[in-house]
Amino acid sequence: MQPFRQFAYRRSPDQDAAMPVKRPVVVVGAGPVGLTLALDLARRAVPVVLIDDADRIGEGSRAICFAKRTLEIFDRLGLAQAMVEKGVTWQKGMVFRGEAGLYEFDLLPEGGHKQPAFINLQQFHVEAALVDAVLAEPLVDLRWSNRLIGLANREGGVALGIATPEGEYTLHADWLIACDGARSPSRDMLGLEFRGEAFEDRFLIADVTMQAPFPTERWFWFDPPFHSGQSALLHKQPDDVWRIDLQLSPDADPEHEKRPEIVRPRIERMLGHAEFALEWVSVYRFQCRRLDKFLHGRVIFAGDAAHQVSPFGARGANSGIQDADNLGWKLALVLQGRSPVSLLESYDGERGAAADENILNSTRATDFIAPRSPGERLLRAAALSLAPLASFAQRFVNSGRLSLPSAYADSPLSTPDSDWEGGLPPGAPFLDAPLSGWAGGAAWLSEALRSGRPVIIGEGASRLASPGVVAVEPAADTSDILRRRYALAPGDAVVLRPDGHVAARFHAASPAEIAIAIERLEGRAS
Repeated sequence: MQPFRQFAYRRSPDQDAAMPVKRPVVVVGAGPVGLTLALDLARRAVPVVLIDDADRIGEGSRAICFAKRTLEIFDRLGLAQAMVEKGVTWQKGMVFRGEAGLYEFDLLPEGGHKQPAFINLQQFHVEAALVDAVLAEPLVDLRWSNRLIGLANREGGVALGIATPEGEYTLHADWLIACDGARSPSRDMLGLEFRGEAFEDRFLIADVTMQAPFPTERWFWFDPPFHSGQSALLHKQPDDVWRIDLQLSPDADPEHEKRPEIVRPRIERMLGHAEFALEWVSVYRFQCRRLDKFLHGRVIFAGDAAHQVSPFGARGANSGIQDADNLGWKLALVLQGRSPVSLLESYDGERGAAADENILNSTRATDFIAPRSPGERLLRAAALSLAPLASFAQRFVNSGRLSLPSAYADSPLSTPDSDWEGGLPPGAPFLDAPLSGWAGGAAWLSEALRSGRPVIIGEGASRLASPGVVAVEPAADTSDILRRRYALAPGDAVVLRPDGHVAARFHAASPAEIAIAIERLEGRAS
């Protein structure tokens, strides 16, 4: 069962101030995205007020699949190891049609990565780890039972109205980050609307506790015998909990479908027995929508408050945490006066493009899983029939493309290059690699990013690095994995942004070229 965590309301001195107090950053919403961002900003010496209208960690397992990129972000914050140890590690999956297996897949066939492809871990465990880290961080003021009731952009900041069990108070902030979820009150207060579509089909989520011999893989069925004409998904979670998703008809009544006497027979047909206990049940509809812009004056939207996707593909929480990873270092540079406010426009451009990519993948998965037209149904039938016979047809079978980090191909923070063959181009997300034999003490490239600063990889990196930049130089006994992944030849240098995306790469780089590339990635290039 979910560990119950309730947090006491406490009165803030800001509530007794004669005039509204101004804080550098207020984050609304203590879910995974808001907690990650608050912790990241604090590690960059930025004080944060984090408010949430609840007094406990969210109920139900909700998100369970956390991708390698998310784990690398959590590792930078010192949290990934415990999560991986608690979670169920997996990288393989199986797709079925009826009882027959169509094909299997491997999400991380090549080694040389510190983090696994995915772990399954209930969201409340992730939130608990983040809350504990935030509570230990003196620069984060976490205020439970503080509900946002008013929001207005003003000159150089925002004015907030906040309700508490002891009355209301006003708080001012240089920046407000809205991480307040799919039903975002912040979004409503600014009169903003999502664009996109809500799909008609409904899915039942059921978490059940049972002993089962199934492997730790993602299993997806089209038209299984236990749920004829629909789709089903099975995932393992820690503590003998299994996630089951069952497609329902568009006209299904959510409250009726969640009743135990309705849910249990469905799961009994799937499992062939009744030796399980229901732990959590919910019904959801697909939503594929986003705000046109994520920046509105001094209010910045992230996570589900900015964009929504269907659960298949694990793109919701993972993309939201990548929002936090993209925004944290940029906002810190702006607040510290090291970068202009215009740097934050790159957050809107980069994460807006990432949202479009996630919505596109999510919409395609939805159209394949729940086809709405005769043409879509015909295409699906053909792909499912060909998949066991021809590998090319497997690419057309879509049970949810699993979350991957987006590439920022057109980012203004990247330095273009034209004479490089292979490797990772500017804007691409970094690939981890072991650093055995490398100077600096890090065992993995991802660990070199823990400082939250730019990183230079290559022979002579120390000579090229200016103060505040991490240099990673090869030694004679270095593994070839990093050189191969980045197509590094002697004299080459690759610059990574604080969030790990490639900013620039040079043959025979000079300190001046590196300095200009860093000015550009920090938004100071003219």
